[in-house]
Amino acid sequence: MSKWEIVIGLETHAQLSTKSKMFSGASTAFGAAPNTQACAVDLALPGVLPVANVGAVERAIRFGLAVGATINTTSIFARKNYFYPDLPKGYQISQYEVPVVQGGSLTITTSAGQKTVRLTRAHLEEDAGKSLHEDFHGMTGIDLNRAGTPLLEIVTEPDMASAEEAVVYAKALHALVRWIGICDGNMQEGSFRCDANVSVRRSGEPLGTRCEIKNLNSFRFMEKAIEFEVHRQIELIEDGGKVVQETRLFDPDIGETRSMRSKEDAHDYRYFPDPDLPPLMIGDDWIARVQREMPELPAAMAARFIADYVLPAYDAEQLTASLAFARYFETATNIVGKANAKIVANWMLGELSAALNRHEIDIENAPISPQQLAALVTRVQDGTLSNKGGKEVFEALWQSGKDSKNDIDAVIAERSLQQISDEAALEKMVDDVLAQNPAIVAEVRAGKEKAFNSLVGQIMKASRGKANPSQVNVLLKKKL
Repeated sequence: MSKWEIVIGLETHAQLSTKSKMFSGASTAFGAAPNTQACAVDLALPGVLPVANVGAVERAIRFGLAVGATINTTSIFARKNYFYPDLPKGYQISQYEVPVVQGGSLTITTSAGQKTVRLTRAHLEEDAGKSLHEDFHGMTGIDLNRAGTPLLEIVTEPDMASAEEAVVYAKALHALVRWIGICDGNMQEGSFRCDANVSVRRSGEPLGTRCEIKNLNSFRFMEKAIEFEVHRQIELIEDGGKVVQETRLFDPDIGETRSMRSKEDAHDYRYFPDPDLPPLMIGDDWIARVQREMPELPAAMAARFIADYVLPAYDAEQLTASLAFARYFETATNIVGKANAKIVANWMLGELSAALNRHEIDIENAPISPQQLAALVTRVQDGTLSNKGGKEVFEALWQSGKDSKNDIDAVIAERSLQQISDEAALEKMVDDVLAQNPAIVAEVRAGKEKAFNSLVGQIMKASRGKANPSQVNVLLKKKL
């Protein structure tokens, strides 16, 4: 495999988070009964005219600014002509020669280090409807609710050289569009879909023939689809065959891609400017306003976390995986103070992240609020709770839910979890354990470290885990 080079480019359709469609006032809400959200414009009835959605244009500008792209102050809507049952007009309104967003890049971190993926363009277009093949007694049903839904198609250069790089890029893009609020990123509902263009070549040779794998709506499927396609193409060429340019689909049940249709080139779509839509004019003042309203971007926020909170780069990167996660961290840290930022980060990247993954929920739906986590950190830091007791309180809060009136101190009292830090009480425990274990005491004095740990363990057992470990260590050393 080493003599082969893999070349991958991705095209991603991000459904924009507007309440109405790209060229009509019909709703974009998901899950409505078939054909209840398709108006006269979506159905392409005679005499109707499209009107561009300002909110969709603004979201495209926001994305362009986030990736350092050029925002074209004049861009053109074009007709992309093809015939399919769920495309009422017989063409899709898209952008071809002059998209709204040109260039830009996204830097990703893979197992091999950092890499910058160049973006070719991001253009606005409308979605098609949906063909339904189940429960129609051998016929196909057409649902036009999705027809006209606003999409931003984000196209990369062929800069990725492995399935891993493609998945890391897709995840980074997914996080970014959610961060800047232009797409909800719901892959199950089709809000974020990727097409992978995959080709292989022997080292030093020109680019090979590419195949496009359509509508990959999970990162796991994307990785499997690309890996299969790479093996298929290499095997085909080594057996003396040729790769044919085509569109393929991934079948997750068998883990293979299969041919769908021959791949069209741009001239097959007969693009031409849409006569019903004037050129899209984006003034500098509009771009400047969107820039002012942009949230702090992940890379900038991670750098600030490192500088302001003295966090390791890894922690800062993980905490800025989503805007909601980053805001949770800052809310909790502002309560406990910057000096305890690392401890908040440890709880979030440890217990909190594990619980979120276990229950498959996002931080927005976590049953523990940042205020509660801050209170928990405070009680561990002031010695009221041991780390073990803190984990018990965390679990109790998680089970009781965010709306529970149980505060940290109430849970500690209810479960008798308060750590024993009273020196007189601890000294009595230490004396009792020393008196009961003269042989182990002799081993400690002979320099055996394991024997010392054994005494600590017995004291913790006698206190049912409530003794303050650091105080126990100090007292033991003093007595011995």
